[in-house]
Amino acid sequence: MSAPTNYYIYYRAATANGERLQTAVRQMQDAVRAATGVAGRLLRRRDDPQTWMEVYEGVSDTARFESALSEAAATHKLDTLLESPRVIERFVPATDPAA
Repeated sequence: MSAPTNYYIYYRAATANGERLQTAVRQMQDAVRAATGVAGRLLRRRDDPQTWMEVYEGVSDTARFESALSEAAATHKLDTLLESPRVIERFVPATDPAA
């Protein structure tokens, strides 16, 4: 069994769409949680409030999660509210080089 994957997804919000985007992301995250059991967090960059990040941790079934995430993002039309594309980064725990 492979280690759980953590997802970090960042993008720039279109200035005029902040409130609509927050609502859409929260609804998308609710749909992803219902489909996969994975709860997401939504963050904004402290020194640049137009840069947002979604965080999903401990994902064990990455294929199912990514499918649900993609479907929910399309359903809630996130791309129409963004200034930049969503960039998805995937991280796993580092192994101990001495092990």
